[in-house]
Amino acid sequence: MLFESFSAAQSTLLWSVFGVAFLMGAVVNKTNFCTMGAVSDMVNMGDYSRFRAWLLAIAVAIVGMLILELTGMANPDGSFPPYRGSQLIWAENLLGGFLFGIGMTLASGCGNKTLIRIGGGNIKSIFVFLIIGVIAYFMTTPFPGSDQTLFSILFYDWIRPLAIALDTKQDLGSIISSDNPMGARIVLGGIIAFLLLVYIVKSKGFRTNPEHWFAGIAVGLAVLAGWYLSSSMIVDIPSEGEQYTLVEYYENWDMISDSDEGKPAQGAALSPQSFTFVNPMGQTVGYASSGLNASLLTFGIVSVLGVILGSLVWSLISKSFRIEWFFNFKDFITHVIGAVLMGFGGVLAMGCTIGQGITGLSTLAVGSLIAFIAIIFGSALTMKIQYYQMLYEDASFFAALITALVELRLLPKGMRKLEAL
Repeated sequence: MLFESFSAAQSTLLWSVFGVAFLMGAVVNKTNFCTMGAVSDMVNMGDYSRFRAWLLAIAVAIVGMLILELTGMANPDGSFPPYRGSQLIWAENLLGGFLFGIGMTLASGCGNKTLIRIGGGNIKSIFVFLIIGVIAYFMTTPFPGSDQTLFSILFYDWIRPLAIALDTKQDLGSIISSDNPMGARIVLGGIIAFLLLVYIVKSKGFRTNPEHWFAGIAVGLAVLAGWYLSSSMIVDIPSEGEQYTLVEYYENWDMISDSDEGKPAQGAALSPQSFTFVNPMGQTVGYASSGLNASLLTFGIVSVLGVILGSLVWSLISKSFRIEWFFNFKDFITHVIGAVLMGFGGVLAMGCTIGQGITGLSTLAVGSLIAFIAIIFGSALTMKIQYYQMLYEDASFFAALITALVELRLLPKGMRKLEAL
């Protein structure tokens, strides 16, 4: 899409993203598309229907990304965050995903679900949002009067040295075939998407449930829309005979523009990207604390606002809006701990259940796969521990942990400490 000015292109991008996020918020609320709920259904009831809806969204995103990239309508190589970066931060993906999985279980939902619940009237989720936002903000932004962030203070010195510097980008296509990464992506992505679809349609319960199909396809298409919109805004400068993407325009601002009016605070946030919600919560906190400084408005911020509003509108239409508060002080503390873990984990993992579990996986990035698995494991383990602590009130945490690991088939059956009732 060609525009005569940077401001017109940016405005169109932000409003378009807001519209897609609004629709996604309404759809997710209506269909109860919930990644934590999907894990809970698997672990507690053996029901894989919502998990299949999540996998369907991933399959749609993978196939769609192959088409967008092949036709030049998306450029995930230069994305924000850098999913395909040549530095594989596997330890951060693993630890961050694990912490996020624990946190979303304790806080009653992932980043996206937190926004959905806010739109539905859940006051608890507002607290969760604020805690995640503050932590995410200071994980990436220095403290006032300092050059230190929470990440540099708590994590950088010991976890970043574990990163692996690859000779290629970290997506599966580049790793398998550095000479022809796009061809490898088509083959691998096609195989992965096909296998996912085969697994999905094996379930009669899923096949006959149009709501699960609708949820998975809609969320996958929303992610693709984000990739397309953020990659396709082009500023045309006839006098120079040049065309610039938003990030290119930003990088050449001093040579192209006569003034700094309308210049965003950061150029990275103009790069190709799609939906993720932990870092954008931090951006939203920064935007609010700045007095709504327009230069700080980003894809991420409008996506956060769009999902909340979309969920709110659907809640009002469906008459499901209701105010929810903490049951007791223990419930409050549990949600606070969960929010803290989500804030740290989401930034470390470089994304959430949507950001890494769908948006990141659409690029076939290895780091996204690691984070995705770690999130599921962290959530499933926490649910199992909670289950046995509920059954055996006097049981130790260690006994519940060992039993949970046995049930997840990570330890031999002979090590079981507690019996299922």
